[in-house]
Amino acid sequence: QVLSLPIVVIVHGNQDNNAKATVLWDNAFSEIDRVPFVVAERVPWEKMCDTLNLKFMAEVQTTKGLLKEHYFFLAQKIFNDHSAGPEDFQSRSVSWAQFNKEILPGRGFTFWQWFDGVLDLTKRCLKSYWSDRLIVGFISKQYVCKLLSTEPDGTFLLRFSDSEIGGVTIAHVIRGQDGSSQVENIQPFSAKDLSIRSLGDRIRDLGQLRNLYPGTPKDQAFGSHYNSEWGRG
Repeated sequence: QVLSLPIVVIVHGNQDNNAKATVLWDNAFSEIDRVPFVVAERVPWEKMCDTLNLKFMAEVQTTKGLLKEHYFFLAQKIFNDHSAGPEDFQSRSVSWAQFNKEILPGRGFTFWQWFDGVLDLTKRCLKSYWSDRLIVGFISKQYVCKLLSTEPDGTFLLRFSDSEIGGVTIAHVIRGQDGSSQVENIQPFSAKDLSIRSLGDRIRDLGQLRNLYPGTPKDQAFGSHYNSEWGRG
């Protein structure tokens, strides 16, 4: 006999996501001397934050982990609570159902399915951008509008899509001649999109993007990520 890490046997690739969720939950939250297969149904949110951070850093192979503001956004998403402050979530517990059973409001997927999609996209296409802190990523569309609405025309930031699994979108402000502002979100880019043309080159292509929030010229922020083989057209 020998002890092993948790394993899950699947019969089809479409079960892979749920299997990974089961292994993660079991590996992170089971007790060493437990009754076999018994795992806590609820765990402290702070413990979940640590687990998501370790998983993110390990999968993406980056030293830049999640920040406090990222945890706040993730808490709002998993608890479906946009009225509580960051400190209000510290004493809460999150259930297995909230993690990977209940469908997120207005979506067709669970919290874990969404988070795993972010992991996969970042690992495959965005590692260097994340490691350079060029992607805010975990931030709500509503908060982005609040941040950008007072910024100069062409200010932008990057966030992970709420509506699609494994997508990154660019939010940017358009300021009219009368001083009014409008924040637009560009259609999310998937891993397939970014394998055809990189995120850096797409940002260079988009003339309406000028400064990465809060005020770094885009060529200064993303210049090292431009592909020199592409013409500047």
